[in-house]
Amino acid sequence: MFGDCGLRFPFLRRCIGTCRRREAAADLDPDLDPVVLVTGMGGSILNARNRKSGSIIRVWVRLLLANFEFKKYLWSLYNPDTGYTESLNVDDEIVVPEDDYGLQAIDILDPSLWAKLLRLTDVYHFHDMIDMLIGCGYEKGTTLFGFGYDFRQSNRIDKTVDGLKQKLETAFKASGGKKVNIISHSMGGLLVKCFMSLHNDDFAKYVNNWICIACPFQGAPGCIYDSLLTGLQFVYGFESFFFVSRWTMHQLLIECPSVYEMLPNSGFEWKKKPLVQVWRKLSEEKENVKLEEYDPATCISFFEEALKNNELEYNGKSISIPFNFSILKWAAQTRKIIDEAQLPKSVSFYNIFGTSFDSPYDVCYGSETSPIGDLSKVCHTLPEYTYVDGDGTVPSESAKADGFAAAARVGIKGSHRGLLNEEKMSIHYFARYQMKAVYSQDNFDICINRLLLPVGVVKSLLDILIIQQGHKIFVISCNDQNLRAEGQHTIVSC
Repeated sequence: MFGDCGLRFPFLRRCIGTCRRREAAADLDPDLDPVVLVTGMGGSILNARNRKSGSIIRVWVRLLLANFEFKKYLWSLYNPDTGYTESLNVDDEIVVPEDDYGLQAIDILDPSLWAKLLRLTDVYHFHDMIDMLIGCGYEKGTTLFGFGYDFRQSNRIDKTVDGLKQKLETAFKASGGKKVNIISHSMGGLLVKCFMSLHNDDFAKYVNNWICIACPFQGAPGCIYDSLLTGLQFVYGFESFFFVSRWTMHQLLIECPSVYEMLPNSGFEWKKKPLVQVWRKLSEEKENVKLEEYDPATCISFFEEALKNNELEYNGKSISIPFNFSILKWAAQTRKIIDEAQLPKSVSFYNIFGTSFDSPYDVCYGSETSPIGDLSKVCHTLPEYTYVDGDGTVPSESAKADGFAAAARVGIKGSHRGLLNEEKMSIHYFARYQMKAVYSQDNFDICINRLLLPVGVVKSLLDILIIQQGHKIFVISCNDQNLRAEGQHTIVSC
């Protein structure tokens, strides 16, 4: 009876599956290496805490009164003297909840009861991965931790980098001195790379493996170009009516160092340079129309002109929000830090990136029949995109260009956020003891070029298998080309 209900209702099926996994996990070796999950842009709950009363209100993510609370608490200005983006609301400070060993902040981003009852998938961030890891035997506070942070700030700002160091040290000590496996998503990969560059000895001391998912190592051209010019929309369809508007988000992003740090790297050798294009109306004559193009090295003058009249209204005052050259200067130094990062020899790096989704690359404003005269009008114009292969946000070309001697790079058919979904990517950790206990030598074997597994195990995999054997991690992409049956087992060619 429950089987039929589970098939009809995915949520019930998921719950039943979770219970089964947790029952199975009871027999697994609890002696696992600790895991720290590092989220990306927009992937942390942010609270506003009143400086006097200490009262707290969640301001990101929320689906009720989202636009109002976002403007009140998160609209900010960059302070070039400190390097921090500071809220216009001086009565409250923005904090990240540390409940559940940092996992709550990156789990369900709107944990309200009605969001859970409706299971609004857009706010279920690391939830599936956390659920799966717990089902595999990981324990919160001992072998499983989360790291959320104020994603408005730079990826190299002291508070964030020091916070990551403290989290790694906590996981290291809580597990009895075992080195940590980091799993990062999206911009979280840039944060980890900044930490590695600035604190290489600490990275080598605390980290064993780094699994990086969907990181914009060389930038996210189309997405970031347009974020600075017209804003960013996280949610589409019916749910977008309850969420932060594109324009409201735009006014914050112009003052966020983290966004400038994801502009396409002008020093990277792109197969084709990503462009900002605009059809310009040079005079009132119909034939006097020109397509202007700007690449990563020349687009700054365009941003300056397009944003020169941009402003917002806050508490009855008009505040100018032009393109911020102080942030651009800061971001240039961040790019240098990222490019100089060296992977310690003791750490293994694994890069998992999305493929098969159209990802914004070039952006074009106006058209030949409807050109733009005043460039400030661009901020009120939705662009046309040129797409390349990627995860829908980050081009594969950027995500693959990590600059390391990676132990493995694996492309998976999946969207940017969908790559965190357990149904898209199954991450299974088996320690050496678990391999011997769960699978006998007769039905489990890792060779140089093949992996032998029971048929039932491989059937549960959709795209990728990550196996930990001792201190080594094996990453295998599972597809029709490298799967073949052999008796009661399936061979996965590596």
